[in-house]
Amino acid sequence: MLDQAALKIAQQRLRAVYDPQRFRAAAQQWGELLASHLERVQQRETRVLNWAEPVANIAEAERWLDEVEVTGAASRTTSNAAGSLTPALSQGEREESTDSQRFAKIVRQMLDRGHNLHHPRYIGHQVPAPVPIAGLFDAVGSVTNQVMAIYEMGPWATAVERALVNRLGEQIGWQRDSFAGLVTHGGSLGNLTGLLTARNVALGGSWEEGVANDGAKPVIVVQGDAHYSVARAAGVIGLGTKQVLRAALDERRKLDPQKLDEQLTELIAQGHRVVAVSACACATPIGAFDPLRDVAAVCRKHGVWMHVDAAHGGAALFSRRYRHLLDGVDQADSVVWDAHKMMFMPALCAFVLYRDKRHRFETFRQEAPYLFDPSAPGMAEYDSGMLTLECTKRAAAYGLWGTWSLFGQQLFEDLVDVTFDLGRVFYEKLLAAEDFVPLHEPECNIVAFRHVPAAMKAAPPEALGAFQRELRRRLIESGRFYIVQTNHGGVGALRVTIINPLTTTEDLDELLVTLRELGAELLKSDRP
Repeated sequence: MLDQAALKIAQQRLRAVYDPQRFRAAAQQWGELLASHLERVQQRETRVLNWAEPVANIAEAERWLDEVEVTGAASRTTSNAAGSLTPALSQGEREESTDSQRFAKIVRQMLDRGHNLHHPRYIGHQVPAPVPIAGLFDAVGSVTNQVMAIYEMGPWATAVERALVNRLGEQIGWQRDSFAGLVTHGGSLGNLTGLLTARNVALGGSWEEGVANDGAKPVIVVQGDAHYSVARAAGVIGLGTKQVLRAALDERRKLDPQKLDEQLTELIAQGHRVVAVSACACATPIGAFDPLRDVAAVCRKHGVWMHVDAAHGGAALFSRRYRHLLDGVDQADSVVWDAHKMMFMPALCAFVLYRDKRHRFETFRQEAPYLFDPSAPGMAEYDSGMLTLECTKRAAAYGLWGTWSLFGQQLFEDLVDVTFDLGRVFYEKLLAAEDFVPLHEPECNIVAFRHVPAAMKAAPPEALGAFQRELRRRLIESGRFYIVQTNHGGVGALRVTIINPLTTTEDLDELLVTLRELGAELLKSDRP
């Protein structure tokens, strides 16, 4: 236990750390640093990916932790009249290591070593260049630590979440007060939540008693290109990953309703309980949107829960030009929709939505008397801890609510229209190039393709795939673009997701030029 003198010194250090004036100075500096960074990135003055080997990055991160211990800034501080902290060093050292300088160096280090998603030539994963101001709204919740589990801990965070659930459910086409939903941390956790609900509905008593192992095992039928999180969810909820059965796809890699009907008929005849059918809007590999209305008809015929992973494509519902891609989504029993994808919000902010509000409490059937107050039973309706795997949950919807409140719904239509249109533009550029091969006709901003120069025209599939992967590796390490790799037909391929609205057609032209240059260098090297 600290003596009184030591306690007083420790409290003095803590008051300085919490000082509002110190925070004001840091926040102003932070704003300038981030604004300058965004200007440089958007003007293409930086690398897209600041590549360094993992071991080197980890060592550098630890160096910063060691450095502050050596200087004593973490343990020996004094408070000056302005309320900032200055390490107890010599006068010369103090001039070089003021609090504001140290803060600026740390922020710059984070920016200089990070991935620049706001660079117009970032066209890689399904992770957007978020609307910058959304981060400021998000930060309000982080600085003040607005959390949820019970309404009284996060009354405004709860109100914001419910308001957004209402708007997204209505965007799907559901009637107010008939549906329910929640925010959770990512599409993977969203799929787990929705499929756990389906399991509890389909297999009554499984929450309390577990999943029976006798007889034909219960299964989940998934779109053939479904995200791996669906199989992971099956393992977590006790069904087993081997009980995830892939549904047949048509030539456009969409779920085939007729073959699905045949598959469900056979499974049920064999005594299997089909917990759910998981469809996609859209699937990750090439962005294929399943024919949801036809899939829904098959699910209703067999009395099977229909789950739709619309993590990426849900935002197309805001677009008058593209909402037809989700025709029939209103027939789903559960829908996952990520705001941190095509609504361009900072990660993570994902919605799980239920068509029938009666299902909202089926996921978790537990009581926690230290949280849920029996003197106010009506509050349980607003306690997010009743609906989610998380107990403490950050106010993950602040960025979306603030951005929507500031710019309105038109923003989301524009984001979808611009990036989806650019996907089509890029596809047409690939078609027009003799040395590039588009692997599908895109429905959105996801496009898979290969670079096939003359020297690779007759290459066997294995060599052609290896060429794509090595070409991609050289591209991202150069910092000139960021794209990803995938498989198509079992052969390696390149893939872009145009998820920065500031990307231009000129950037897409330059991507082809850059791939040609790096491809020519690769063909001359020792590595095929």
